[in-house]
Amino acid sequence: MTAPGITEALQFALDASESVRGTTSPNPPVGAVILDADGRIAGVGATAPPGGPHAEVRALAAAGDRARGGTAVVTLEPCNHTGRTGPCAQALIAAGIRTVYYSVPDPNPIAGGGADTLRAAGITVHPGLGAEAVLQGPLRAWLHRQRTGRPHVTWKFAASLDGRSAAADGTSKWISGPESRARVHDQRSRLDAIVVGTGTVLADDPWLTARLPDGELAPHQPLRVVVGTREIPTSARVLDDAAPTLVLRTHDVQEVIAALGDHPDVLLEGGPRLAGAFLAAGCVDRIQAYIAPVLLGAGTAAVEDAGVSTIAEALRFRRERVETVGSDVLLSLVPERDA
Repeated sequence: MTAPGITEALQFALDASESVRGTTSPNPPVGAVILDADGRIAGVGATAPPGGPHAEVRALAAAGDRARGGTAVVTLEPCNHTGRTGPCAQALIAAGIRTVYYSVPDPNPIAGGGADTLRAAGITVHPGLGAEAVLQGPLRAWLHRQRTGRPHVTWKFAASLDGRSAAADGTSKWISGPESRARVHDQRSRLDAIVVGTGTVLADDPWLTARLPDGELAPHQPLRVVVGTREIPTSARVLDDAAPTLVLRTHDVQEVIAALGDHPDVLLEGGPRLAGAFLAAGCVDRIQAYIAPVLLGAGTAAVEDAGVSTIAEALRFRRERVETVGSDVLLSLVPERDA
């Protein structure tokens, strides 16, 4: 049984990890907590932007001398290699840490092996603490890229009860409620990239920025990616300087995936045809469907041309989570292939 203090420390580490998601690539957004010898929190750290210290080093710096004889709780196995910064395993050893808990092993063959180094130094190591929360949480996209070599793509859409993303006249503001829209802006502030098609830009002129509840721009803005061969006007809001923008003149999903290789956490917000293309290519790793208590009876379907012509070819997903967000229901689904 895990001690209450360790469980609390893990939650602090998860929160620290989530707070830097979207800012650390190509490094993972790790969170770390140092407990002193009496089990009290002495330091909390999260991965700095590239070139800066890793989570363990920042947590050790916050803890200072209180780290000696203490415990480290980390969301990812401490790294075991020297890159732009030194190995975190050695930093923990030098600080006099006696026990290390970590959630998931580092799958990178260059950086992995930190647990063995810690054990060789006489440190007690406990793997697997809160692994499910980390796998489905802040490290999800980074671990996916390590495993598959490509970004993790979440398709997000809002729809009526009858599966419409717009009414018969093309209007879609607003199908989902204000709480759902606020949730999406919070999510955008932790992403690496947002993808839409030229059709969405021409029809809606979206800004694709992450905004705070007061309407101000969030400190972190994801890369805005526009896909398609149609020209978009230079006055389009997505081309302003509020956030970086990449225009990809292609309809090839694999070309888009390749162009986003350095952006592990990608949100697909495009229209029904772009969503269908990603689904048909097998490049949707999660669906976040905001279903509003609204009936439209006609209008644009949420997805088109997903490569399905018969029920036997249906793209099947399994439920990961169901939440209520204001008046809406948020379904988080993952492909059955990933079961």
